[in-house]
Amino acid sequence: MPQSKRLLSAGGGGRRNSGGGCRPPVVPLLFLCLLAPLLFFATRGSTRIPISSRTSGFLGRKTPDWKEQLIIKHLKPILTKEVVDLISASQREMGQWSLDYLRTHHISSSWQIDGAGIADVDNSTVTEVNMIPQNASTVEKRNSAKSDDDTRLGPMGTKNKDSKDTLDGHEHVDSPAKIARRQMREKRREKRAIELLKQDDEALVRLENAAIERSKVVDSAILGKYSIWRRDSENENSDSTVRLMRDQIIMARIYTVLAKSKNRLDLYQELLTSIKESQRAVGEANTDADLHHSAPVKMKAMGQVLSRAREALYDCKAVIQRLRVMLQSADDQVRSLKKQSTFLSQLAAKTIPNGIHCLSMRLTIDYYLLPPEKRVFPRSENLESQNHYHYALFSDNVLAASVVVNSTIMNTKEPEKHVFHLVTDKLNFGAMNMWFLLNPPGNATIHVENVDDFKWLNSSYCPVLRQLESAAMKEYYFKADHPTTLSAGSSNLKYRNPKYLSMLNHLRFYLPEVYPKLDKILFLDDDIVVQKDLTALWSVDLKGNVNGAVETCGESFHRFDKYLNFSNPHLARNFDPNACGWAYGMNVFDLKEWKKKDITGIYHKWQNMNEDRVLWKLGTLPPGLLTFYKLTHPLDKSWHVLGLGYNPSIDPSDIHNAAVIHYNGNMKPWLELAMTKYRLYWTKYIKYDHPYIKGCKLIE
Repeated sequence: MPQSKRLLSAGGGGRRNSGGGCRPPVVPLLFLCLLAPLLFFATRGSTRIPISSRTSGFLGRKTPDWKEQLIIKHLKPILTKEVVDLISASQREMGQWSLDYLRTHHISSSWQIDGAGIADVDNSTVTEVNMIPQNASTVEKRNSAKSDDDTRLGPMGTKNKDSKDTLDGHEHVDSPAKIARRQMREKRREKRAIELLKQDDEALVRLENAAIERSKVVDSAILGKYSIWRRDSENENSDSTVRLMRDQIIMARIYTVLAKSKNRLDLYQELLTSIKESQRAVGEANTDADLHHSAPVKMKAMGQVLSRAREALYDCKAVIQRLRVMLQSADDQVRSLKKQSTFLSQLAAKTIPNGIHCLSMRLTIDYYLLPPEKRVFPRSENLESQNHYHYALFSDNVLAASVVVNSTIMNTKEPEKHVFHLVTDKLNFGAMNMWFLLNPPGNATIHVENVDDFKWLNSSYCPVLRQLESAAMKEYYFKADHPTTLSAGSSNLKYRNPKYLSMLNHLRFYLPEVYPKLDKILFLDDDIVVQKDLTALWSVDLKGNVNGAVETCGESFHRFDKYLNFSNPHLARNFDPNACGWAYGMNVFDLKEWKKKDITGIYHKWQNMNEDRVLWKLGTLPPGLLTFYKLTHPLDKSWHVLGLGYNPSIDPSDIHNAAVIHYNGNMKPWLELAMTKYRLYWTKYIKYDHPYIKGCKLIE
């Protein structure tokens, strides 16, 4: 019984306790009372624990003090191995740490803080920390922490004086070795950047120089106004206003389309009015100096209209679409204009200006009004003299022939020793005689002949004349065709030039037949100007060759394969495609060697093989290259400078030092399309006050 009572009272006591209240557990209370102060001081940083002592405790130091033992005992389950490794690594690099600094910069999301109540962290840093989501990836948090550190670094990687640790109030300074390494890295980067910039500058200079050199050999008639390789002394901004106004006009045209599509008729009319005003102000101006005085006002007004149009109508996609349409249209116009320009330049090259035609007609009329006894030139006994210097000139242009003769005589020391053999056609025979009867070149000897009087020059002897009589050649020259490409059209038009049909152009292959009593002769084209005494050319040793000429080839141009079709086996077997070409226009011919080597027979052979134009197109230079192959002696380049009829980039010093300058190309000096800067070399040998020249309104 007593035992049962004790059991009952124990059970009843339990029920009373459960029903009457819960007594606080003793062990948790004791734990909180002892550890709460320690945790408070540890987290607030008031008790700063040296990183060395803490890390050594974590790593098993034997004699820690009792506070550290207590903290380590209760914090070991909290601090992971990752945190311990981070503290150990950072201690070697950064010195002492505080727990607050560790919590602020640790990569684990559990160490993120809100920043409210952190007194010594600047606002920008706290803001950036708060912006990091708690569930962000480890990489993002690491990058954000790194950016926090970078914001406190100076320009050389050292910390700013105002930067402090986030929580403990003490500054952190990098070690001298680390600062030195950082400075060395910066210096290497700067040095490398300077080297790269220098390399870029050198590469740019090389590209510019290469482009300038290429521009010197471009077969182009006109240099563009905005050519970046042009080396003129113009102000580089001399056309900035013109370009700006033209750009405004382009944008205004785009907005007119957009305004009309959106039914903004008021803005549409305003844009049209502004376009007309700007076009009137710009006109044909190419530089700012050419603009009308009202241009700045018009430009400002257009800018205001465009500003309003942009606010009301701008649509990026629509603007780009309209610009593409305008670009395509402009490209089509350029192609059409280029085709027209090619046609007109070729047409102008094979026509005679009205002034020269007038001069020829008036001289012809006056010549046939002269009595026969006054049509004879003096000193005819010199025509076959071996003691004189003989020139061959074949031309149907009276004015051009007069420049060749006048420039030669004016620059020679002994005019009386020079003899000019002129051959022209029936139409200009009277004019050529009359001009030199009225204007004799000093004491030099002149003789004019008509090519139609050479009875031996007929189709049975001359292959060119026989080919010109064939039906295929007549169809090629006189049947209108429609070339499918611009290059084909310009090529066909080029080779339809009347000079290729004239025997004056092919007469150079018959010099021994024309002048059978002469041993050496100097051949001149009618588009050259003589600037120095040519007497020394007769004493040049041709070393057994027939032709003395200036070579025209460079590294990759004006070689045989430029003029001849080397897909033909006859050419491929007998000639080198890389052989250097040479120039007709000023050539010394040894007529004795010519006869020995039967040069005319060689020419006939190749001309007969080219009846279907399978070896070359037309002209005299390709057959000349074949005929005089390995029989041409190269002269010094200063004797003959070419390109004044097509190349605008000839070195002025080369022109000045040249004995003969040659206007080969379409831009002949007597045509309006001649290059102005070269024309003076030709016009200074013309007397524009001469009655015949003034009467035909030929002006300088």
